[in-house]
Order: sequence, then structure tokens, then C-alpha cells
Amino acid sequence: MTAPQSQRQRCALCQVEIDTSGGVDQVFFSSGSSGTRSKLWGRVCQYLKTDEQKQQCINQDPNKRGQKQPGDYYEEVPAIELGDKPPGTNTAA
Repeated sequence: MTAPQSQRQRCALCQVEIDTSGGVDQVFFSSGSSGTRSKLWGRVCQYLKTDEQKQQCINQDPNKRGQKQPGDYYEEVPAIELGDKPPGTNTAA
């Protein structure tokens, strides 16, 4: 038996590589550990604005992305107050 050939695609927009040879697509980011298509969507692809960008993106098919997993998306951080005054009370002098 021979080992499966690596089948990598590189996104022209974000430059990630997706290896589709192992049955489960593996995404290789420019830094950090590898991840899933869902993680790539949650951190990059969902923010594309134009139709041209979306057409170039290799991660637009929701069936290939799978279910959202914990850690795929950045968490919302709570608002913090800065300074001595409550929000909305700062006025320019």
C-alpha cells in the first residue's frame, strides 16, 4: 500500500494551506498550530467584504467547514471603563 499523496490548496487571499488528503481537511496557518476549516472561517473568512474576495476564498462551502467547535472563534471581550468618569461624560475642553 502506498501513502496518500498530499493534496494541498493555498488560498490566494490569506495564504493558508488546506491539506485535503487525510479524509479530514487540515488547515495550516502562517503561525501556531494547525486547525480546521471551521476555525479558519471563524477567524478569517467570515470577515470578507466583497464578492470578489468571497470568490477567491477556498473556504466558502459551509458543508466543508463542519460544525463550530469551542475555540474556533475569537471570544467577545467585555467593555472596560477607562479614566475617572463614566462612559459618555467626557467632553472636550
